[in-house]
Amino acid sequence: MQVFKFAVGLCAAVSLSACGAPEEPVEQEALARQESTLVTGTTQGCTFTISAVPVPGSMPPREDLVVTRAASSTCAYGAGSVTLGASYGTMYRALLANSYGVATAYSYKPTPSGSSMNRCQVNHIDPATLSIVRSTDIVVMYGTQHVQSCALDQTDGGSTLVVYGTKGGPLPGEVGNRPNYVATYYNFFTSTTPPVYYTY
Repeated sequence: MQVFKFAVGLCAAVSLSACGAPEEPVEQEALARQESTLVTGTTQGCTFTISAVPVPGSMPPREDLVVTRAASSTCAYGAGSVTLGASYGTMYRALLANSYGVATAYSYKPTPSGSSMNRCQVNHIDPATLSIVRSTDIVVMYGTQHVQSCALDQTDGGSTLVVYGTKGGPLPGEVGNRPNYVATYYNFFTSTTPPVYYTY
């Protein structure tokens, strides 16, 4: 993880093609799988969890992506939940909580069609109201290939959100044109600035 954070910090300022990151798609895939298990976080005394909940009776099978806030003696807001969206198959999901708020990322397939490609949705959730403050998708241009995985990290004390994983085609404006991506959202929790994509 330290190697990844070093690469993120360095490549947030310069292109990954210039910083010479090694080609390790298999190891990156394993790292994304490991990070995708980080589905719980705590902020303002409250614990938040992202889950994929099967929708009963749906054919083909569909899942709702739900963020739950647990009731506890340290959480002033009490129990609650919000549904972020639905997917015909959810492979990756992640949640990160800090003093700025709650961020989530999950891969989803928007329709059951065989031509429907997986993408990654990234959300900013207000810890108090559970409202979705910001929602943005990472999607291969023209929806021609999958975004195969997405995981979360942070820099700059938490104000900058980093989403990373693997994808099968070009992202808009990407630098590097390689299969592993890093999407850097500067001031994610306080602006609507689009991400900067580096690939390696």
